[in-house]
Amino acid sequence: MLNYGERVPGEASPAIEVRNIWKVFGSGAAAQAIALAEGGASRSQILQQTDQTVAVRDVSFSVGRGETFVVMGLSGSGKSTLIRCLSRLIEPSKGEVLLEGKDLLAMGDEELRGVRRGQMSMVFQHFGLFPHRRVIDNIAYGLEVQGVDKSTRLDRANEVLEIVGLSGWADHYPQQLSGGMQQRVGLARALAVDPQILLFDEPFSALDPLIRKEMQDELIRLQKTMQRTIVFITHDFAEALRLGDRIAIMKDGSFDQVGTPEEIITQPATDYVREFTNDIPRAKVLSVRSVAVAGNPVSGGRTVLASARIETVIPMLLDRDEAISIIDESGKAIGVVNRQSVASMLQAEQQ
Repeated sequence: MLNYGERVPGEASPAIEVRNIWKVFGSGAAAQAIALAEGGASRSQILQQTDQTVAVRDVSFSVGRGETFVVMGLSGSGKSTLIRCLSRLIEPSKGEVLLEGKDLLAMGDEELRGVRRGQMSMVFQHFGLFPHRRVIDNIAYGLEVQGVDKSTRLDRANEVLEIVGLSGWADHYPQQLSGGMQQRVGLARALAVDPQILLFDEPFSALDPLIRKEMQDELIRLQKTMQRTIVFITHDFAEALRLGDRIAIMKDGSFDQVGTPEEIITQPATDYVREFTNDIPRAKVLSVRSVAVAGNPVSGGRTVLASARIETVIPMLLDRDEAISIIDESGKAIGVVNRQSVASMLQAEQQ
């Protein structure tokens, strides 16, 4: 399992590297609160002694280029404070944030503005659209701030509008759009400046369940084609499992566990993490690879990718009691899956 800042040996340097970030709210120097936290004091004890709140507590992690890293936590866990530290909308009390190897916390105002305008974009829960501007002008706003000429920025805005599925809505105003459509405009505005890093702070949590799923599907689709580096904040564990290449479970300002969805489900590190995994159907999360058994490929038989979810092969196995060959992305056979291997997984889930 990949923990905190650990990366696979030989992997290229990360797009984002966070080292021992702390954020303390309250008057006075943060050093005393940090020292108490390092000594094992709880949030409530620190608040009582210093009148300060430790919102983020010694957090470290890295995000690879093109990776979707999801931070999942309940209200008050520190997740929104953390993502604002990544963009310096909130100044960390201690630690380092490196973007493509550059120290964000050492940047002056002008350099920081340049990063926010071109390298990094942020999408919030509340859309923040300008009600007096047309959709196309809302999308082009970041390019306007950069000084891009009107013709070029409108061409780019129309291009992104099509990417997010809103062709034909350019001349409407935000109040004429549904909540899901407004969030698409927010996403398009973020994409218009062609950022390499996207920060999402619970962007879909205010949407109805069906629209929320549509937006999740849209983000998954866009990520497959655009391969941006994403840090995504959510309080919804099911959403984290759908979107994340890796997930960090955050509690009381620190990470309880970091891992792939499969690692989180099959190897919960703490009782707190285990509580989230109890009601998740494993067949919807685990890959076929996790139930693979040794066996020769079935000549002329069916094959599935190792990365496919188990739920996709259950109807196939019910239809025919015949092992299905499992192949990796290169087409190499790596084993088979059969009724027994899937049944064993489902029985373990019920225990």
